[in-house]
Amino acid sequence: QVQLVESGGGLVQPGGSLRLSCAAAGSGFSIYDMAWYRQSPGKQRELVATITQDLSTTYADSVKGRFTISRDNAENTVSLQMNSLKPEDTAVYYCNVAVRQGTISWHSWGRGTQVTVSS
Repeated sequence: QVQLVESGGGLVQPGGSLRLSCAAAGSGFSIYDMAWYRQSPGKQRELVATITQDLSTTYADSVKGRFTISRDNAENTVSLQMNSLKPEDTAVYYCNVAVRQGTISWHSWGRGTQVTVSS
């Protein structure tokens, strides 16, 4: 069993910064791709950023140049540095990781952390 614990959300003014973190707890598994998603009220969950084991990254067009995803393979953590935040970045942000345990693979989700960008 893999548990994902997210932290770092909160209220920030437009133009401000926040850093989200997600730690995968448990044992006997391997982590592959890691990602952050977000979901705003009334909208579908959308992919924000991904990072592979070899640290290749991808970003949604809406966050390119403002957000940076990173990971620590030794600690099984993934972070999202969010700069120049806009009101439209307001959402619940979810951590997602691709996990393998033996011959079984699946994706695990965190519970989400609220980010609110407002003056």
